Amino acid sequence: MWTIGDVRVTEIVELSTTSAAHWLLPDATAERIREIEWMVPDFATPDGKVHMTIRALVVESEGRRILVDTCLGNDKQRPVESWSMRSGPFLDDLAAAGFPPESIDTVLCTHLHVDHVGWNTRLVDGQWVPTFANARYLFADVEWEHWQRDDSGMDQELRADSIQPVIDAGLVDLVATDARLTAHVSLVATPGHTPGHVSVVIESDGKRAVITGDLSHMVCQAAHPEWGSSFDVDPAGAEATRRAFFGSHADTADLVLGTHWEPCACYVRSDGEVWRIEPAR
Repeated sequence: MWTIGDVRVTEIVELSTTSAAHWLLPDATAERIREIEWMVPDFATPDGKVHMTIRALVVESEGRRILVDTCLGNDKQRPVESWSMRSGPFLDDLAAAGFPPESIDTVLCTHLHVDHVGWNTRLVDGQWVPTFANARYLFADVEWEHWQRDDSGMDQELRADSIQPVIDAGLVDLVATDARLTAHVSLVATPGHTPGHVSVVIESDGKRAVITGDLSHMVCQAAHPEWGSSFDVDPAGAEATRRAFFGSHADTADLVLGTHWEPCACYVRSDGEVWRIEPAR
């Protein structure tokens, strides 16, 4: 858990792995990971495998409970074996942290990829129903408009099991990419990975934190912002977003909460013409 002024952020981990990075970042071979000296041991193993986590973050602000991204979900057929037909304890872990599903009033999906929308729904009596029945589900309007034109990143199975049920329940609000959720929590457009991708900015009592979403999947992208994800819709735009992000937060007290980074909470520091990442101790 992290405290940013009057705001509290709690992580709920669904899945953590240590594996080769190049399946997601084709340029990030084990040899090239090992060349980034600051990655070992905090972010990678000596043989070049990278630590990575799929997590959700609960942001508490002004009485609101905002769940940022909803991971993979259970019982869903997915192309990645370890992601498919899961039966994990995510909801139990969420409740154990003090957040039973009915207490969540807002769900914010930074974008509409499979590992960020899975727990939007759960399977009950053979039907997909909203997991967070008392919540408004927020999708960026630019993101939603993109997937109406080009659903190559949102296959029909994903749409049917994780998106359409919350729409049918009348729980979805389309919001601007710079929407303000509370006095201390707002969205910022970070496009490239997807056209309407957003990150979450928390500012309170002179302190600031940012939840990245997928603007950066792995910390090695600070040293090599040109290393794009296989799933970036706009690779050049995604690189430009990464460079702007790392540059604007470098050498500040801003806490960066990397949605997939492990460890999650870090600081950005200048390292010549690029950057390095330091875990928040």
